[in-house]
Amino acid sequence: MLRMLRMLRMFRLAVNSYNSISSTFCLALILFLFAINVSASPEVFSHLDNEPIIPIPPIPSDIDPELVQLGKKLFREPRLSANNTIACINCHVLSIGGVDGTAVSIGINGKKGKRNAPSVFNSSLHSKWFWDGSAKSLEEQIGGPIHNPVEMGSDWPEVIKKLSNDPEYVKDFLKLYDSAITKDNITHAISTFERTLLTPDSPFDRYLKGDITAIDKDTADGYRLFKSYGCASCHQGALVGGNMFEKIGIAKPFDWGSQNDKNLIPDYGRFHISGEDEHKFEFKVPSLRNVELTAPYFHNGTVKTLEEAVKLMGEYQLGRHIPDKDVVKIVLFLRALTGQHPELNQ
Repeated sequence: MLRMLRMLRMFRLAVNSYNSISSTFCLALILFLFAINVSASPEVFSHLDNEPIIPIPPIPSDIDPELVQLGKKLFREPRLSANNTIACINCHVLSIGGVDGTAVSIGINGKKGKRNAPSVFNSSLHSKWFWDGSAKSLEEQIGGPIHNPVEMGSDWPEVIKKLSNDPEYVKDFLKLYDSAITKDNITHAISTFERTLLTPDSPFDRYLKGDITAIDKDTADGYRLFKSYGCASCHQGALVGGNMFEKIGIAKPFDWGSQNDKNLIPDYGRFHISGEDEHKFEFKVPSLRNVELTAPYFHNGTVKTLEEAVKLMGEYQLGRHIPDKDVVKIVLFLRALTGQHPELNQ
């Protein structure tokens, strides 16, 4: 069906350009395009079908803009923290990719966390949130940092009290909700804003949609290598990851001792939630969308570059040495996953 639609679009463009040509030529053109559609090389058409990665959907257009603005205001609100110094945007700086660019984030009173802040862009497309999957909804994940003693160190009664003392917030909430300021209304407003933080129209997404000029040959080769090495077994879907949990060290044991601060309790990942030994050191597979913007990498931010990350994944997850020339092309593909959003690069 996709091929037929493409053929019809090509014919329509041809007819618009040659509306004075004979019907005989038009028929010949249709047959010619049909022959191309049937016999085209895989490089031309088949890359659009049955791929492990799908494009990011467009930003929703049916969301109340006033509700989005309230959520955006709350996203930047430091009064969500105990000492009025930390807002969501401190760890999720939209202009640089929805992250803070540090290995681990700094919370209230200069406290240092133990996990890298994932990007807030495209977060609405996840099925579970946080590196250990402890939040089951976009709304639930908002409460995590607020209650975390290292991050914001507050609680809902304190947050509601502060915001309720602000006449502007009271006015905004009464305008948009049946009740005033509540936990559910706060999380709904922020999550509504976060649902607009999608980054469609990356070069690779345009390629998937049929624009074979959107990426160059080396980038296309990088995607082919990404699949042939087996990276797509964990990194697939619209997020190119983000939909499963895995350990580092499937093919070769990974020295977690050297990757953790000896003064901290070892981060066992999903085990802290499930209590099951098989989940020790198991973390959510990260999304690779906009990954060129979100260094450093991995749950503890110990990997500084994409090149290093690709080599490490090849060795410990796939049991393969990836030559430098292949690493370069895979990284070109990863850079082509950077999408567009008005908040980026502002």
